[in-house]
Parts: sequence; C-alpha cells; structure tokens
Amino acid sequence: MNSARPVTIKDIARRFRCSPSTVSRALNDHPAINEDTRKNIQEYAREVGYQRNEVSLSLLNKKTASLGVVVPTISNYYETAVIDGLHTTLQPMGYTLNICVTNENYALEKEYLSKLLSNRTEGIFLSVSQETYNSGYYEHLEHVIQRKTPLIFIDREYEDFETSRATVDDYHGAFAAVEHLISIGYKHIAHLKGPNGLTVSEQRFKGYADCLKKYDMAVREEFIINTNFNVESAIVPTKRLLDMATPPDAIFGVNDQVAIGAMRVVKQKGLRIPQDVGLIGFDNSPISAYTFPSLTTVNRPGRKIGMEASRLFLNQVNGAEDFKHESIVLPSELIIRESSLRI
Repeated sequence: MNSARPVTIKDIARRFRCSPSTVSRALNDHPAINEDTRKNIQEYAREVGYQRNEVSLSLLNKKTASLGVVVPTISNYYETAVIDGLHTTLQPMGYTLNICVTNENYALEKEYLSKLLSNRTEGIFLSVSQETYNSGYYEHLEHVIQRKTPLIFIDREYEDFETSRATVDDYHGAFAAVEHLISIGYKHIAHLKGPNGLTVSEQRFKGYADCLKKYDMAVREEFIINTNFNVESAIVPTKRLLDMATPPDAIFGVNDQVAIGAMRVVKQKGLRIPQDVGLIGFDNSPISAYTFPSLTTVNRPGRKIGMEASRLFLNQVNGAEDFKHESIVLPSELIIRESSLRI
C-alpha cells in the first residue's frame, strides 16, 4: 500500500505553475478557467490520484459567479456601451453582472462595494464617483484589494492605485476636435464645458485650451460656459454665447447631447450650420449621425472598454504567478461629419 502523503491542490498548482485557487476552480469546472486548462488539470489530478476533500469542497463550491459593476450613471449611451461590452464577454462564461449606480456619490459607492464584498462577488468593475475623487477617499477601495477580490477601473481611475484599468484618452480627443475646427478656419471657438471638477469635463476642457494655446489663440473666459451632460442644459448657455457682441463662430460641446441642444438654438437664431457656426460634440452617440446636419464628434469605444476590462479580470482570476496589473488607454477618434465642414 502506498504510504506517501496524498496529493494536494498545492502540488498540482506547482506542477502547472499557477495559483491553488486556479486549480480548485479548474477541478470544479469554473467558467473563468479556459476549457483546455480545466481538462489538463482534471486529467493530471486523476492520474496522480488526487482525492477531493468533500468538506472543503462544499465550501469551495459556493462560488457565486457574480460580478459587480459600479458606475456613476447609466443615463448616457457611453456607460451602457461599456456595460454591454462586459456583458457580451462575461455572460456566456456563466457570470451575472450586478449593476450599481452611484450618482457621483461617495457614500453610495462605499455602501455598494461593501455589499458586493459581503455577497462574495468574484470581481468588481468600478468607474470612480466624482465625490470619491474630490474628497480623496480610497479606504473602501483598499478594502476590496485586501479581500483579494479583483478590482478593475473602467473609464475613470484613481491614478496611483495599484490595480488594472481600461480607460479612454479624452484629452487627445478634445484636442483633435478643436484642431479640426481651427484647420477649417474657425477663429472664435467656444466651449460648453461639463460640470467643473468632473474628470471627463476637465480632460476635455484641457484638450480644448491646450489646442487653442498651441495655435496662439486666446482662451477667452466668456467663451467657456458650464452645462450638465443633457440637451436642455445647453439651451441658455448657447443663447448667451450667440447674443455676445462678438459671438463665437464654432462651439465644442462636452458631449453630443450638449452639442445637439446648441444646434437647436443656432437654427432658431436663423444661423446656418456649419457656414455661420461650426459644431462638434463628443461620444459618437448613435443619434449624432442622424441630426441635421449630421454631427462631427469624437468616438469613445465604450463597448471595447468593457471587453478589455473583462479580459483584465479574466487574466487576474486565471492568475499565473507572474501576473501583473495592466493599464490600457484606448484612443478616442475624431469622426468628421457635416456640422463642421464649412467649405
């Protein structure tokens, strides 16, 4: 009779150069482990006579296969595209997504994270709320890391935090938009800016301002007016701009909704787009191709962000010993349409 000690999960993990948790997942047919790896590990376990410990197995099998997605809003096309990207990749693997909306509120963000952890969520995708940024809170994020739950930043990140992230380059998208207007010959470019302090607002504003400076054009305070991200918020600011003694000849909106609101006001004034006033939005929401005239905008690949974030999560749960956190920054892309093409 063989008196050698029984083979353990750790022995198998050493053989496959992976973590014990990867082995236990493979032995329990967990969807996060790819099929080949599962088969190889299961076959090897049979060969070496690995015996499951039924007691620890009953605890192990309480895998929830549920994931948390914590976002500031779901009212924009972009966020829904990110969630769609996550869902497309992870749902076929047996995962369920729990969507939590923080409305830019730190207390809610903290509460959601602690609920997700207590429900033994297997991974969390987070777009950090503005209040969290402004206040510099991050203990609730540290708590997720301490629990060894994968935390992936989507879209908005916390810069010095040690975790994986998938984000979009908003700054260069805005810079390209303004550079395009200048190249067409627009001289007085206004900006309908999102709420102050919000990362996306500030990144796009910085791209706008830096581009004007590059071409020795003044950044005029009266040409920068705050809006929210919805259509209505652009109406009064655009009227104010067009009523100036020297009104702008182009308007760069913080997003498509705001640019579409501005478009309505410009038309009501009897001005022509793009001859009298050029317009550019941001996000490439589906409606932007169908406005009249069609709207020049900046595409942010939301769905791709979701898919990349899924890949980062799967890399982490399949954790090879040499696993490293990754930062992916996807480029934004200028989509030129009729609203800026003054001939």
